[in-house]
Amino acid sequence: MKVAVVGGGSTYTPELVDGFARSAPGLAELALVDPAAQRLAVVGPLAGRIMRHHGHPAEVTWTGDLDAGLDGADVVLLQLRVGGQAARISDETFPLVCDCLGQETTGAGGLAKALRTVPVVLDIAARAKPGALIVDFTNPVGIVTRALLDAGHRAVGLCNVAIGFQRRFAGWLGVAPERVVLDHVGLNHLTWERAATVAGVDRLPELLTGHGEELATAVGLPVRLLRLLDCVPSYYLRYFYGHDEVVREERGRPTRGQRVAEIEAELLRMYADPALETKPALLGERGGAYYSEAAVGLVGALTAGERGVHSVNVRNRGTLPFLPDEAVIEVSCEVSGAGPVPLPVAPLAPDQAGLVAAVSGYEELALAAAVHGGADRVFRALLAHPLVGQYEYAERLTAELIAANRRYLPWAR
Repeated sequence: MKVAVVGGGSTYTPELVDGFARSAPGLAELALVDPAAQRLAVVGPLAGRIMRHHGHPAEVTWTGDLDAGLDGADVVLLQLRVGGQAARISDETFPLVCDCLGQETTGAGGLAKALRTVPVVLDIAARAKPGALIVDFTNPVGIVTRALLDAGHRAVGLCNVAIGFQRRFAGWLGVAPERVVLDHVGLNHLTWERAATVAGVDRLPELLTGHGEELATAVGLPVRLLRLLDCVPSYYLRYFYGHDEVVREERGRPTRGQRVAEIEAELLRMYADPALETKPALLGERGGAYYSEAAVGLVGALTAGERGVHSVNVRNRGTLPFLPDEAVIEVSCEVSGAGPVPLPVAPLAPDQAGLVAAVSGYEELALAAAVHGGADRVFRALLAHPLVGQYEYAERLTAELIAANRRYLPWAR
């Protein structure tokens, strides 16, 4: 099997390579594809050293030529960032002019990233071989995955939120992670853990009782809120439940993108050491915990018959009856070579369903703006987003977004 990683020059790539080196015996070639030649010249050789360190026979190649990298690839992993960290920092700052959340995956910043990313991803997918499996890590995952599915590709979206909770819960319960089955439901970066079942028994109530304070700290919300909701929200729900508090915090400190840029510079310096053949500890601060395990497990289930439960982004198809069938949701699925099939989902509570419906509607409008362009489409998407929602803000943020991203938006030049 050949796997192509588009965005292979990312400082995150060694984490992904480590996962394949440990757990993907069927891998014959790992091709890293990235236009950033200098980064790739550092990350590529390290990836090869990691593979050899683990005794994996797969060939590691790297190239700036997209078509060469995709040639013959059975699986295409997307982890690109159009505009790099500079664009991310812009996403995290321009919404603050309206006292709105600055964040790269939701709100106005998330829309900016979608507008930059969707056209690029669709071009990449169109150049992959017919029938290739496309696994998207690129944010905003829900919108990008729907774009790929709408274009007829065999695609699935992957986020690390669920596997992070699964690993945490398993550690507290003293069981193997694969024994913990989550009732993970919602949209990408808008999910709740409503149950954590082990051998048919929901263990989440005891986790909320015994580890409520730790969970509250992890997601940045009051423990009383978790116990009132009787579930564990994703830490991205803090942007909704505590929006104004987050905005005040953002005004008083550097953005996450600025911190990541600093970490990346140090990582690239470390990666250039020819003696380094394992991922450094600093990589853990880069973000994306457990992505490699999630990715390798998902690819194995979809290509090698390693059936299992994975939380992924898929078509709704009636799973959440209040959403259109063609919407993309994030839920726990039984995954096999036939594809992901959502596990049964109990009805969402009214507050959860209302928020999911609103954000899903925004995502549909955001995708239309990303595919077809136009300031009016951008305005409508912003107006629909619960974190914007006022026409004065939508007008101002439309102008700010376009001004900050004009070089990536052909229709706005």
